[in-house]
Amino acid sequence: MTPRRAAIAQALAVLAPLIPRYDRDAVLDLAEDSPGLRHASPQAAAWLALTSHVRHVHSDYDSLRDDGYDADSARYFCARAMADTLASWGCRKRLDSTASD
Repeated sequence: MTPRRAAIAQALAVLAPLIPRYDRDAVLDLAEDSPGLRHASPQAAAWLALTSHVRHVHSDYDSLRDDGYDADSARYFCARAMADTLASWGCRKRLDSTASD
């Protein structure tokens, strides 16, 4: 494990201590491999990758987009499912309008 991945993993463990291993590994891969997160702090990379993963894997966001909803509308309709998933993983941080893809 690279030092950066270890730092992101530590931040993710604080953010979502109950996240299943499969999802944790996917979030870590996303945080580490995303060019847009390469220079972000480990905490920011963990949060942004976590919310992106939950949005695309654990909500209807992609289906809504496929059905013609714009990004903001799809996010609005997925917010509850995302919040529920994050809460079930022990995440106390809440979504807001600045959570990015």
